[in-house]
Amino acid sequence: MQEAAAGSDDAAPIARVRGEPLADLPRDLYIPPDALEVFLETFEGPLDLLLYLIRRQNLDILDIPIAEITRQYMAYVELMKDVRLELAAEYLVMAAVLAEIKSRMLLPRPPAADQDEEHDPRAELVRRLQEYERYKEAAAELDNLPRVARDIFPAKALAPEMTTARQEPEVALRELLAAFAEVLDRAEMFTHHQVQREALSVRQRMAETLEALSGERFTGLGDLLRPEEGRAGVVVTFLAILELLKASLVELVQAEPFAPLYLRAAGSRSEAPPVPADGEGA
Repeated sequence: MQEAAAGSDDAAPIARVRGEPLADLPRDLYIPPDALEVFLETFEGPLDLLLYLIRRQNLDILDIPIAEITRQYMAYVELMKDVRLELAAEYLVMAAVLAEIKSRMLLPRPPAADQDEEHDPRAELVRRLQEYERYKEAAAELDNLPRVARDIFPAKALAPEMTTARQEPEVALRELLAAFAEVLDRAEMFTHHQVQREALSVRQRMAETLEALSGERFTGLGDLLRPEEGRAGVVVTFLAILELLKASLVELVQAEPFAPLYLRAAGSRSEAPPVPADGEGA
């Protein structure tokens, strides 16, 4: 019996957990002790941790109690080293900075430099904390703004496809004829015609008049002014006669008042012009 009991005690374990043999099967699902980690407070860096410690105790950021803050800070760093050592590197750097500030504040300073902020070992740390706090508040304000796909969801709807049938207008023949007449009236407004000026020379008409006049007989003025030439031809002929009279190249005679006018070439003699009958005039 003793040998059988000894043989059962020396039986191989079912499994080993953390080096310890597990002889009996667990009645429920086995969860190792370090399988679940709960972080109640997380910080984004050493400055975030310092700012949290200062705000939690309602301390003045311009007058930080370095000793107390350093003690609380080191307690958190020790906790991080126990849980995850790889995450504590930058926190250890800040711990060294706090230790340096604490040691510098313990050193005696000249009385004249007691109120000098430039010689305050905490000045640089305070400046970094204030700058970090401004950026943190700005980030919180930006995060509170409405965000697409989180607070705002754009809605869009496609309009249904619509097919419209265009109805041809009904036009009567009378309306078509009226529109055609209107177009013709407008077309007449755009018709073009070119007016050419007839070239009539006074000197040429003077030469033609001298050729028509004879020195042996009189020629009536009405015979020289030809109405078929138009107003321009009559005016040019009359001007040519006036120029000939001015140059004394022709003679103008009249038998009696209101009698017809006769012309002849100057420097010749001939019979007198005929006397007009009663009732005739120029």
